[in-house]
Amino acid sequence: MSEKTEAAPTKPPMRDALIAAAFQLFTERGYEQTTVDDIVTLAGVGRRSFFRYFPSKEDVVFPDHEGCLADVTAFLAAGDDADEPVQRVCDAVRLVLRMYTENPAFSVQRYRLTKQVPGLRAYELSVVWRYERAFAEYLRGRLAGRRDGALQADVAAAAVAAAHNNALRSWLRSDGEGDVGTEMDHALGYVRSAFGAAPSDAERTEDVVVLVSRRGAPLWRVVQEIEATLGEDRSPAAP
Repeated sequence: MSEKTEAAPTKPPMRDALIAAAFQLFTERGYEQTTVDDIVTLAGVGRRSFFRYFPSKEDVVFPDHEGCLADVTAFLAAGDDADEPVQRVCDAVRLVLRMYTENPAFSVQRYRLTKQVPGLRAYELSVVWRYERAFAEYLRGRLAGRRDGALQADVAAAAVAAAHNNALRSWLRSDGEGDVGTEMDHALGYVRSAFGAAPSDAERTEDVVVLVSRRGAPLWRVVQEIEATLGEDRSPAAP
């Protein structure tokens, strides 16, 4: 009877190993004190392997944004003219939220690190700007031809990014606890109410009043009858 042997644990992919090594060192030594050489040594790979995945040390802190930005851009491009533009952008930004919530522990760890390092905060702002630019480019295309369409696009794009960041940071400050989805619904609902499309002329309902009056009736009497029909109670005084 042969003995059953356990399979050796599978090593994490090289990219994941580099991220894990980097954050371990950032926690132990600090971000500024950790070099790329330190990271690759702990991960057991060469420098060339690091730069194959990450252009810089900053990029290892934000390893998932390139893929997420591509997903957001593709999602926006896949929409059609039936989509309400601001709603479509609000749906797109939820892909960014999902990226964070898929790994809460890592997201909270990164948030804490970013708060401590000014250079990483600046890098994070550049990442946010890239999402905002993608939103604005989509909205500019959808709102082209409208009065102030470019202005509306830029302002709405910034509002979506700000609303997302407000809800996300509240969740991160609570160490990833709580219902971030509800917070995001509230924040994006505010954006939609402020910047969503107003009803079109065809969608607006208007009251039509047909008034029958005798020929020669004084104008003040005609106005009085119209106001009475519309439920107004402020009749003009007779001349």
